[in-house]
Amino acid sequence: MPKKAAKKAATKTSARRATKPAKPAAKAKPARPSANKAAPRSKAPKPAPRATAPVAIPTDGKLTFNHAMIYVKDVARALGFYRDLLGFKLIEDFRYDGTPVYARLRAPGGDGTIALHQAGPGASLVSEGVRLYFEVRDLDDFCRKLIQKGFYITQMPRMMEWGWRHAYLNDPDGHEISLYWAGEKRMAKSVMQAAKAVAKG
Repeated sequence: MPKKAAKKAATKTSARRATKPAKPAAKAKPARPSANKAAPRSKAPKPAPRATAPVAIPTDGKLTFNHAMIYVKDVARALGFYRDLLGFKLIEDFRYDGTPVYARLRAPGGDGTIALHQAGPGASLVSEGVRLYFEVRDLDDFCRKLIQKGFYITQMPRMMEWGWRHAYLNDPDGHEISLYWAGEKRMAKSVMQAAKAVAKG
């Protein structure tokens, strides 16, 4: 091919290349984090709401106290005393024609439970051989609050000869109740002489 013809062909090829659109540059891949660099921390999931602690159930075959059943003339009235005045928490209740006839309640502190049961027509509720005991640290303050709500206390808190402070009252059905505070002495033997000395002083 003559030199002039070769030169023209080269010029045309160069022109075509100049007018041809350039290919878009390939997107750069994101660099992988180095093993030395810590990856950004993701937000920790929120903890699930804490469930109520399960009641400890003995599995060694030994007898344990479960609850006290209290027979009453009017379960709704008894609920007004044990739940609304003493602070027991209602677990469940059963109704007949819309009227409560049975209820289970849990003490505001600890795992102790009681049950209120509708007494039959004409049934006697006399229970001179049984007394219910409920323990509370701020005994005097608790009794004052009951009085402010209009409840009558037959004996205000005082030190007894066995070393515990007691108050006495009756529920709406006449069941005798003692409110007291024993604390660390609860599982110990009563110290009669020491209590008498405190009472005299």
